[in-house]
Amino acid sequence: MTTNGAAGRVVQYTLDNGLRLVTAPASTGRVAAVNLWYGVGSRHEVPGRTGFAHLFEHLMFQGSGNVVKGEHFEVVERLGGDINASTSTDRTNYYETVPEHALDLILWLEADRLSTLRDGMTQEVLDNQRDVVKNERRQRYDNQPYGTALERILRLGYPEGHPYHHPTIGSMADLDAADLDYVKSFHKAHYGPDNCVLTVVSDLDPEDVLARVERFFGPVPARDALPEAPDASLSAPLGGPVRDSVTETVPAAGVFAGYRVGPYGSRDFDVMHLASAVLGQGQGSRLYRALVVDRPIAADDGGAAADILPFRYTDSLLLVNMLAREGVSGDELEAAMREEIAKLAAGITEEELDRARAVLERDHLQTLASPAGLADAIGSATQLLGDPELVFTWPERWADITAEEVRSAVERLLVDDNLLVVRFDPETAQASSEPEPAAS
Repeated sequence: MTTNGAAGRVVQYTLDNGLRLVTAPASTGRVAAVNLWYGVGSRHEVPGRTGFAHLFEHLMFQGSGNVVKGEHFEVVERLGGDINASTSTDRTNYYETVPEHALDLILWLEADRLSTLRDGMTQEVLDNQRDVVKNERRQRYDNQPYGTALERILRLGYPEGHPYHHPTIGSMADLDAADLDYVKSFHKAHYGPDNCVLTVVSDLDPEDVLARVERFFGPVPARDALPEAPDASLSAPLGGPVRDSVTETVPAAGVFAGYRVGPYGSRDFDVMHLASAVLGQGQGSRLYRALVVDRPIAADDGGAAADILPFRYTDSLLLVNMLAREGVSGDELEAAMREEIAKLAAGITEEELDRARAVLERDHLQTLASPAGLADAIGSATQLLGDPELVFTWPERWADITAEEVRSAVERLLVDDNLLVVRFDPETAQASSEPEPAAS
C-alpha cells in the first residue's frame, strides 16, 4: 500500500491479479463514484480493424454471463445514479456515480462484465451495436458540419499505418468487417484486471473499499498474454505545411490548424499547454481579442480557439480552429490566424503567462470538484502516468515555466514546417443553366 503526501487523500493498492485500486474521499457525502480506466484505446487497433475499442464501449453494456442486455444501465438509473463510458486513443473508461449503499452492486456489475462478457456475446448483439456505432458515425462525423475535421487532422498529422492516424469511431468498412470471433479475442486480449485502474471516491474507509473490491474482482484472473501495442514512434517530422481542403455544405468557412507538440505528461506538453491558453483559451486570449473583438472576422466562440489533443504515447497535437463571420473568406481568416500564431514567437508578457496559468488551473480544479470528476482524474493519472497524486499537484507543473521558455518552444514548434491545415469552405450557389420560363 502507498499513500501520497497530500494528507493521505489518495490510497493505492494492487491486487494479486494486477488490478490497481485507488481510493479517495468524496467532497459530497453519501455517494460513491466508481471509475474504471482500461489501458486499451484506438491506438491498439491495426489497419483494417479500426473502431473496435469504441465498439467495445457499446458492447460492454449489452449483457454478460449473468446480466441481460441493458440491465446495467437500468440498475443505475433506478438508483438515481449517473452512468456512461468513453473511448480515446489511449484508454477506454466506464464510470458510475451512485448512492454509497449501492457500491457493492456496482462493483459486482463491473467485475461480472469484465470476467463473463464473452459468455453473453452473440452475433445478434454484435450486429445491433455495430449498427448503433455506424449511425453514431453518420450523425457525429459524416452528416455534421465540419464533422470530418478530426479525421482529416489525424490523417495529416500521422502517417498511414501509424496507430494515431485514425479516429476512435473507425471506418464504415472496418465496422462492417467486424466478426464475432475477433470481437471476443479483442476482449480477451485487452480486458483483464491487470490492465485496469479502478478508482472509488467515497466516504468509506480505504480498507473497507479494498475488502469489497477483493471480494468481487479478486477471483478474476489476469490475462494469459499481454498484447503489444503498435509502434507509435514517429520517424520523420511533419514536413509541413500539409493541407486538406474541403468544399461542402457548411454555414461558414472553417480553419483548423494543427502542430505536433510533446506527448502528454512531458515538459514540452506543459509549456505548449500554456502557449495554447495564451493564444486561444478565454476571452482574454490573443485570438479572441484580435479576431473576434478588434477586427472582427471570426465568429464568437467564447474564447475556445486553441487546445491540445493529449496523446500519451506519441506527439500530441496543438489545435487552433475558428469559423469565419459572414462575408469573410477562408483565405482571409486563415491568413489572420497564422499571423497571430506567428506573433507568439516574439514573446509573451508575464501578465499573459499568469492569465494562462489561472485559466488552466481553474479548469483543472473544476474537474476535481465533483466525486465523478475526481475519480476520472485519478484514473487518468494512474493509468497514463502511474501516479494518482498528480491530480493534486498538477498545477505545480506550470508554476516554474517562464515566458522565455514558452516563447522558445513556440519559435521551435509553431512553424510552417510543423503545420497542418484543414479548410472547410461553403459551397457557392451555382446559377441555374435552365432558361427562365416565359411570362404568360
